[in-house]
Amino acid sequence: MTVRAQEAADALFEDHLAKRNLVPFAAQWGATDLEGAYAIQAALVERYIPIHGPRVGYKIGLTSLRMQKMCSIDHPVPGVVLASRRQQSGIVRRLGDIVHLGLEFEICVRMGHDLPPRARPYTMDEVSAAVNAVAPAFEVIDDRNSPYPLDPLSLVADNAWNEGIVLGEFRSRWPDLAAVRGTVERNGEVIDEGLGSAVLGHPFEPVLWLANYLSERGHTLRAGEIVSTGSLVTTRFPEPGDHFRFRVEGIGDTELSLIA
Repeated sequence: MTVRAQEAADALFEDHLAKRNLVPFAAQWGATDLEGAYAIQAALVERYIPIHGPRVGYKIGLTSLRMQKMCSIDHPVPGVVLASRRQQSGIVRRLGDIVHLGLEFEICVRMGHDLPPRARPYTMDEVSAAVNAVAPAFEVIDDRNSPYPLDPLSLVADNAWNEGIVLGEFRSRWPDLAAVRGTVERNGEVIDEGLGSAVLGHPFEPVLWLANYLSERGHTLRAGEIVSTGSLVTTRFPEPGDHFRFRVEGIGDTELSLIA
């Protein structure tokens, strides 16, 4: 069956405008595998660019073995971050702007030079050398009240649910990212903690996966682009009036407030 990517993207776009709950949809548009789902994602991103601006980087989801097992996928999945969705610490987000706002708690990297397509895979050493800064980050997602277990094709097609990356200050020097502890505070109370190793053993592992995924498809991970590498702890769904702080030892923190 031919993937009707543009029709699917148009329908997704309208679903978001109307704030409809997510109903697994990829197969009805001919996306019966991940390549079909990525084709829909690409069409959806093109639909968003006039509104949200150009690509400034990527988010990576399903970076924990538990989430991969739940979705029957043995690797991460990427989504595209657009310009207006790159946001700075201290912003206020309105819960009612989207269907079901969730927060994930991540280490974000900034690329210092291009990783262009090539025949041989990139190595961890090459990716590590290409990163020039790291920052604590929230990823804002909208799961649109998705039924669980997740339909991975619909997740991928819907740009991996990205609605924003809220960044703390980038640092050009950092400790061992596998060993750092990230601490989540809600309204001044610590509610969760996780280590950098929660994302495939090290936050650069998802970046390595992304660089090779893009290379295989003839695309470049570009200097200046950001990559948010996956949540160190489980997703949280805030209530109106909540204030969250996410602190990563040796790097810094980022803050976000929620209103109705």
